[in-house]
Amino acid sequence: MSQSEQVAVVPAPGSRRPSPLWTFGLLRSELLTTFRRWRTLALLAVLAGVPILVGIAVRIETSDGSGVGGHGGEGGPAFITQITNNGLFLVFTALAATLPFFLPMAVGVVAGDAIAGEANSGTLRYLLVAPAGRTRLLLTKYVTTMAFCLVATLVVAVSALAMGALLFPLGDLTTISGTRIGFADGLVRALLIALVVAVSLMGVAALGLFVSTLTNSGIAAMATTVGLLITVQILDQIPQLHALQPYLFSHYWLSFADLMRDPVYWDDLMRNLGLQALYAVVFGSAAWARFTTKDITT
Repeated sequence: MSQSEQVAVVPAPGSRRPSPLWTFGLLRSELLTTFRRWRTLALLAVLAGVPILVGIAVRIETSDGSGVGGHGGEGGPAFITQITNNGLFLVFTALAATLPFFLPMAVGVVAGDAIAGEANSGTLRYLLVAPAGRTRLLLTKYVTTMAFCLVATLVVAVSALAMGALLFPLGDLTTISGTRIGFADGLVRALLIALVVAVSLMGVAALGLFVSTLTNSGIAAMATTVGLLITVQILDQIPQLHALQPYLFSHYWLSFADLMRDPVYWDDLMRNLGLQALYAVVFGSAAWARFTTKDITT
């Protein structure tokens, strides 16, 4: 390693530890940089467009007074049959429609680019010259990715709520269990479901961050993360792998539908949150181990 590279990796002698205010400044800078990128705005625009397309499709199909065709399991298909009765169900349907692919793909793009993108653009060394420290920088990247998870989920939910209110009536709604709850209670449950969906992406965020530490190519990291996501989704649909499927991070994603029961079923929800925490710890630790021992040459 050359002398200039050593300067980029090792903090200058006598440098002070960064203050908490400096850490918040780094996080603020990362958040602003991430949410100002055209790529991020494009991803959010696509996510916001999904509920609009679903709402318009349901409105056109039911314009003659008939119901929505098709019956399926709990989640998207079960919710979609209720949209014409209450536009709030468009929120649940949109989240169920975007969670299997669109939301995790967007998170995979942001997480995969977190470290590899900095290395590819040549800014990673300069970030490490500042008194950030590798652990602090990696944690900031992960928090920023989780912030994107929350914002992306809320974008879908808010877009769906606005479209549902525009095209369909709002009011009291019927739960999956058949009981009636008030509109305010329905809004609270919609917010809880959005938060659960955001937390459900915690494992994907950690996986993408780990992949991002393995390469200096942002495009390669993003493609690998999305490829792994698709692979896991395929494995989760093969009946012969039923013994493995409960350990896949996507297996319990649609358990958020249990929040629309009365009383709420917590078993699969807790399994989902526990599994996401496990993936976050495992791949977060792997990302830390890789990043703190990696030679930074770009």
